[in-house]
Amino acid sequence: MDLRFTAEEVAFRQQVRAFTREHLPRDIREKVENQQRLGKDDFVRWHRILHSRGWGAPAWPKAFGGTGWDPMQRLIFEIETIGAGAPRLIPFGLSMIAPVLMKYASPGMQARFLPRIPSMEDFWCQGYSEPGAGSDLAALKTRAVRRGDRYVVNGQKTWTSYAQYADWIFCLVRTDSEAKPQDGISMLLIDMQSPGVSVRPIRTLDGGEDVNETWFEDVEVPVENLVGEENRGWTYAKYLLGHERTGIAGIGQCHREIARLKRIAAAAPDGRGGAMIDDVRMRERIARVEMDLMALEMLLLRVATQAAGQPGPEASVVKIRGSEIQQEIAMLQLEVAGPHAWPFAPDWLEPDAQLPTGGPAWASAASASYFDMRKTSIYGGTNEVQRGIIARMILNT
Repeated sequence: MDLRFTAEEVAFRQQVRAFTREHLPRDIREKVENQQRLGKDDFVRWHRILHSRGWGAPAWPKAFGGTGWDPMQRLIFEIETIGAGAPRLIPFGLSMIAPVLMKYASPGMQARFLPRIPSMEDFWCQGYSEPGAGSDLAALKTRAVRRGDRYVVNGQKTWTSYAQYADWIFCLVRTDSEAKPQDGISMLLIDMQSPGVSVRPIRTLDGGEDVNETWFEDVEVPVENLVGEENRGWTYAKYLLGHERTGIAGIGQCHREIARLKRIAAAAPDGRGGAMIDDVRMRERIARVEMDLMALEMLLLRVATQAAGQPGPEASVVKIRGSEIQQEIAMLQLEVAGPHAWPFAPDWLEPDAQLPTGGPAWASAASASYFDMRKTSIYGGTNEVQRGIIARMILNT
């Protein structure tokens, strides 16, 4: 493939760069650059700024209110905005449930839910994993029993990212206990304010509470909130996961964190009178991860171009490499920070935190970033599961 920018793409990159420089709120940029925690307001504010420019749905077709951008434009947009210190766009509504609704939902459901996603009127979360159904998603036990014009839902979901902020959850539920596991699953859209829904935070290694347990106790859901057909949720789930896995690559974030890595390596002493960046082994490792990222970009563009809206098993390759690259960058940042990263307290990641003295301020977040990146090889389907998909659907063909 020819990855050189055309004149139009160069102009587009400058346009995105200028808009982000002018309109990204300073307080949000500073939080991102200092690896501090972001709240719901930070995500929503930036998203609505983009929406006001007509960029609220970068990957959507124009027919549904999106930009209609091609894969290269979407990649440029991601690299330029995130590289400038913007937060990522929350994917659950934009790039996970939205493609499913566009393909499988009724026109009425599309008209009801889709317009509220780019404007961030609705904040979405995902209800897939359960305590006994993570990698083996077909083992889920959350049940939905139809009673007249409603489903009554009972069960538990776990690792529900940002459920504490969410207005809606797209949820896989079992509607037929007699069918084969994959054949008895449906997808429901559930209002998080419904009676019987409760959210309990799970504290992660970096001290954050972005993931949760979500409980459903006799939650009533209108039948019109069923996506597509009853008992066809497994089909919709697989389609959604293909989009999720390509998004996990985190190209923009990788570019930003490599730039940060170079800056801190140039500032961190190597103990021999020089800087860490002067160590030939460190330079080689940084160069290698940069080459890996370039190769991943090529793969992502090829998958996006050839997929025609339906990511295939190649999305598993993208997911594996993206998660591994993110973890490698975090590891290198931790090594550069050295002993300064050893003391860590979750409160240091809060805005206006009083950081410890005696070391560089950026080092206090290195441990947290390393801890947080451990999860990238798990969510969206573990890397081990992805390798199984590759073996069955690519290598055996």
